[in-house]
Amino acid sequence: MKLRVLSQHDVRRAVSMAQAIEIVKQAFAQLSAGKAVVPIRTQLEVARHEGITLFMPAYLQESDDLGIKIVSVFPRNLEMGLPTIHALVAVVDAETGCPAAVMDGTYLTALRTGAASGAATDFLARKDARLAAIFGAGVQGRTQLEAVCQVRDIEKAWVYDVNREAVEEYAEEMRERGGRIPADITVASSSTEAVREADVICTATTSKSPVFADADLKIGVHINAIGAFTPEMQEVPEGTIQRARLVVDSREACWAEAGDLIIPRNKGLISESDIYAELGEISAGTKRGRESDEEITFFKSVGNAVQDVSVARKVLEEAGRLGLGLEVEL
Repeated sequence: MKLRVLSQHDVRRAVSMAQAIEIVKQAFAQLSAGKAVVPIRTQLEVARHEGITLFMPAYLQESDDLGIKIVSVFPRNLEMGLPTIHALVAVVDAETGCPAAVMDGTYLTALRTGAASGAATDFLARKDARLAAIFGAGVQGRTQLEAVCQVRDIEKAWVYDVNREAVEEYAEEMRERGGRIPADITVASSSTEAVREADVICTATTSKSPVFADADLKIGVHINAIGAFTPEMQEVPEGTIQRARLVVDSREACWAEAGDLIIPRNKGLISESDIYAELGEISAGTKRGRESDEEITFFKSVGNAVQDVSVARKVLEEAGRLGLGLEVEL
């Protein structure tokens, strides 16, 4: 049995953000149509080392994609000079059940998360959106901006983070990216400065309180909230949630994990029926996206294995075509 092993560099070369956005659109369409088998992710607590490892399998029936992501979150790694998050994705041949590839899942996770926001922005942001605001100067914040710039002609981006050193480094790096990413990337001195003119906002933090004020928002803004992934985390004000058109990656997953929705629901401010659509329903054409230039739209994603597996399958296909990675005989 031959297995292809792909590094982070290989994954980056194999699939672009533009490709990932289209792949994720189709993956979410399959998920919302009931054409994907996605068990609830298994969370294995490693209490001795204050970490957690998650196992996220998926099978997409229409595209015949099969695989699993294993991702670990170990905060104490920082004390050893190691990343907090490590991830690995395995692709399995759906016809034979034979393992086909293993690849770096850390960048792939950032890529597919950015792609989800890119897809949501494409469906939900105003067509004339020109200014973006990014909260969180980490890896996810980078792919959020990249994805938004793929689907809208962004001319300027504000970035805000409580870590001044990190946000300055982010701005310098992203200015040099080129392509569709604008050279005008400015560090905001406050959340108000970041959002008051923004047409698209992306929040990529683990905050337990809103990172901006509802009153500061511009009419017609679109918001991608991808950072908060537990019931206790909250990036977006409750007032914004109350007045926005709410779209999610998965109703089931968001009501189990998304504090941005769970907290206002538990306060009686919204109900589960206030979710307008899953992104896959809009992608499939069964629900409409933005309906007016004045409405505020909101996309909440906690991540789903269909994203990982579908993008990983494409990475494997392109790796074979380009001769990337290392083939080993098991």
